[in-house]
Amino acid sequence: MKIKRYFAADMRQAIRQVRDEQGPEAVILSNRQVKGGVEVIAAVDYDETLLDQTVARSMGGGLPTDGEPAGDAGYGAGSKAEPGQDAPGERAHATSPATNIWSQEPTLVEMQRELRFLRDLLEDQLSSLAWGELARRQPVRARLLKRLGELGFGPALAQDLAREVAEGMDFRHAWRHALEVLCRRVPVLGDDILTKGGTIALVGPTGVGKTTMVAKLAAHFVLRHGQRHVALVTTDSYRIGAQEQLRAYGRILGAPVYAAADENELHGILDELRDRRLVLVDTAGMSQRDVRLSEQFTTLHGGDPRIQTYLVLSATAQRAVLDEVVRAFRGVPLTGGILTKVDETTSLGDALSAAVQHRLPLAYVGDGQRVPEDLHPARAAVLVARCAKLMENAAPQVEPQDLVYATEGMAANAHV
Repeated sequence: MKIKRYFAADMRQAIRQVRDEQGPEAVILSNRQVKGGVEVIAAVDYDETLLDQTVARSMGGGLPTDGEPAGDAGYGAGSKAEPGQDAPGERAHATSPATNIWSQEPTLVEMQRELRFLRDLLEDQLSSLAWGELARRQPVRARLLKRLGELGFGPALAQDLAREVAEGMDFRHAWRHALEVLCRRVPVLGDDILTKGGTIALVGPTGVGKTTMVAKLAAHFVLRHGQRHVALVTTDSYRIGAQEQLRAYGRILGAPVYAAADENELHGILDELRDRRLVLVDTAGMSQRDVRLSEQFTTLHGGDPRIQTYLVLSATAQRAVLDEVVRAFRGVPLTGGILTKVDETTSLGDALSAAVQHRLPLAYVGDGQRVPEDLHPARAAVLVARCAKLMENAAPQVEPQDLVYATEGMAANAHV
């Protein structure tokens, strides 16, 4: 094994020196910051048996060597196992210490830490190089990706939109075309709840504004069709004051309010209210990781096809959280989604990305606490325009080079 120490101004130059002198098979053994740059120790013709011997010595003879009886070294003298059989429980007991020593060997732990650091560093360097190359060869596309990242869209959607732009366009036309494509991609529903009515259940995590949204929808329907056509139902028996809050809205609107504790009660109440044009069901807010979600799903869709379920999402939530929420609440058939707290967010990119990725059509948008004023049917063009407006005052959501690296998998082809 040939080991050599390298000095360079930064890790990128050091890796280049290692690759040029020792080739792509070189292994980085360690690296550290020194005055004026970095120090890297690399090796070629790396022999793993040397490491095996080092670990074996650190075990104090815990592993048998060639020619040594496995029974004496591994199980100890006095074992009563019959020839060809293992003493019950002894094999697992004997091999466990070796496994623990191997996994806790300081040399291996340090090497793993160094390799993780180098991998992350190399990925960052490669993504920066890829971004620089893209900006040089396709400046319009690079600028477009950067702008889409500033809107808050994830790398996959940004790349997808950029691919829709024909080569040769100037940036102004490319940007307009990308927004037009985005408008077509954002799924929306019509104003069906307020025009056609039905039995509508709102589900979603705690704190997204389901009860307020129920009140807004009910108030709009009362204004259009009259109070005798509306009824409110709550299945929230967990939150203190939840039923009383809905009853207060019911008194203001002149609409009856019912409470259902389980599936049977809910279906019985819905049977009583079958002459009402709009029945709104407010459910308990639950985390997407709550084990009681399945109970809620059973209560709502225990063989009752009348219930249309809408998932309420907060526009302030991060993309990863929104993705997790949508996946969790797919346990019931979702008719669509409702976006709340649009007035509180600094970016709509995460919410629109989730709607596009999960093909969740948006029905309504809430942008304030006023009932019923702050409720609007979802319009793709309006949402995209608002998203662009928010971008003007928001910091970039994604580093531009990540838009290239995250979707083109360049690290998969990287070698030291």
